[in-house]
Parts: sequence; structure tokens; C-alpha cells
Amino acid sequence: MEKGKKIITRRDFIRAGSCVAMGSLMGLPLLAHSSLKRPAKSRVVLVRNRKALDNNGSPRPDVLQDMLDQAVTTLLDATDPVSAWKQLVGPTDIVGIKSNVWYHLPTPRPLESAICKRLLDAGVSKENVSADDRGVRKNPVFNHSTALINVRPMRTHHWSGLGTLLKNYIMFVRWPFRYHGNACEDLGAIWHLPRVKGKTRLNILVMLTPLFHGIGPHHFSRRHTWHYSGLIVSTDPVAADATGARIIQAKRDTFFGKESPISPPPHHIAKADTRFGLGNSHPDLIQLVKLGWERDALI
Repeated sequence: MEKGKKIITRRDFIRAGSCVAMGSLMGLPLLAHSSLKRPAKSRVVLVRNRKALDNNGSPRPDVLQDMLDQAVTTLLDATDPVSAWKQLVGPTDIVGIKSNVWYHLPTPRPLESAICKRLLDAGVSKENVSADDRGVRKNPVFNHSTALINVRPMRTHHWSGLGTLLKNYIMFVRWPFRYHGNACEDLGAIWHLPRVKGKTRLNILVMLTPLFHGIGPHHFSRRHTWHYSGLIVSTDPVAADATGARIIQAKRDTFFGKESPISPPPHHIAKADTRFGLGNSHPDLIQLVKLGWERDALI
């Protein structure tokens, strides 16, 4: 990946952290709903294809491209994928694709390629597109970005309960550990930092082989993944994460044969709604559109 020099300043971090602390101490919601303009309901598209993975469990690039195209076209009520992406970005945009490189369950490269293809189709210059995770603070495309595409796999997480789209932006801050308190409930503050605020055009929660159970900070077991073969796509990260969380919870209950709450509870999803005003977390405020394979959808 290309590298640059600009990073989030200590002042930016302190400014966001101070807002969080002030809201907590005063017992007031940060960025209450009344101060934000957003739709009464958030549209979320769940697309599944039983052929998304080959016999070895690897993603099939052509199927992923088709799934992404179906989801984005449906989400934006467009006639075709290219016109849909043109609603999200244009020739003047500089686009960072915020992926995730966790060794056991990374953002699939074929999906990154599918996103890149549609960005170029929409008129974005090749040199103005970059996919990155841990290097975003030094990546020149991200330093000058006008738009972000947020894409990562869903999994259980030792500190936040779930590794979500909301949590995927933690690499934009210098001291991620400062957001680990109370199950990472303040992750929503990151989305109000100047580096990312208002830039996210699309959120893609990868549900191909989600991890539904883990023990400890680095635990991974294939026994606790399954071929769900899906993508959850929305312009609302909170609604996408809330939908994914419901699926993970349903899988846990089915697998363990009893109610088995996600631990720790993923407080940050609801807080991103009620405290940070980033989207809708309640099912009644989410318009879920399901496409493709229906078996064992769990939602």
C-alpha cells in the first residue's frame, strides 16, 4: 500500500474523547437524534448465495461480484450496478476501502477487487483508490479521502462482544486501547473525528463464514464458524451491525441449544444509535430486504 505522513493529531483525539467524557459525566446523550437528519427507517440488504464459497471454503470471485451488485443495486433502487455506484461516488472522489486483515478471518481479497471494479466503473481514478487496514493513518489515499467504503467480516470479539463495522474504524486512532472500556461502548466517537466524519458511503458486513463464539483475545476455531454465505449491505453502519448481531445471536442459541448471550454484550451498537447518532439499531427502524438463498437465514 502507498504510505503518507499525515496522522490524526493528539488534539483531534482529545477533542473526541472530551466530548465522550462530558456526555458521560452529565448523563446526556451525545449528538442526540433531534440534532441529526436521517431517515425514519434504515434500509439493509442481506444477500446470500449458497455457491459463494467453493469446496475448500474459499470465496468465488464471480459470485461475490454478483452478490455485491445485487445488494447495492437493490439498496439504492438503481437499474444497474454502475448507476448504483455512481450514486455513491464520482470522478472527483478519493476513496479509501477500509478492510480488515485479522489473520483468521480477513476481508476477502475478491471482495476488495469487486469493490475496486465498481469504483473505477463509477469514474474514480485508479490512483485515487486504496484498500487498507492497519496502515490507514499513513496511507495517502486515506489521508486525502473524500469517501470511505467500510468492509469487514463479522466475528465475536473479546473486548467489544462483536467485531463490527463500527469497530472497524478503530485503526484511525492513535491509541485504540482507550476505546476498550465497558465493552468498547464509545466506539461511535471515532466516527465523529474529522478524518472520517461524514465520509462513509457504503458499509459491507461480510457474513460468508462468521465467527459466532470465541474465548480470549486471540481465540479462533473453525468449529465456531459456518457457511452462512452472505453479505449485509447498508449506508447505515448501525443498522447493518444490528442485523448481523441478531444473526450471530440466533446461531449461538441454535448451536448451544439454549439462550447464549454474546459476551460481553456489544453495547457499542446501541450506543452508536442512542448516544452518537450514527444510525438505527432497533429492528422496528430497520427495513430488511433479503435476496437469494433463504435456507437457515436465522432472521
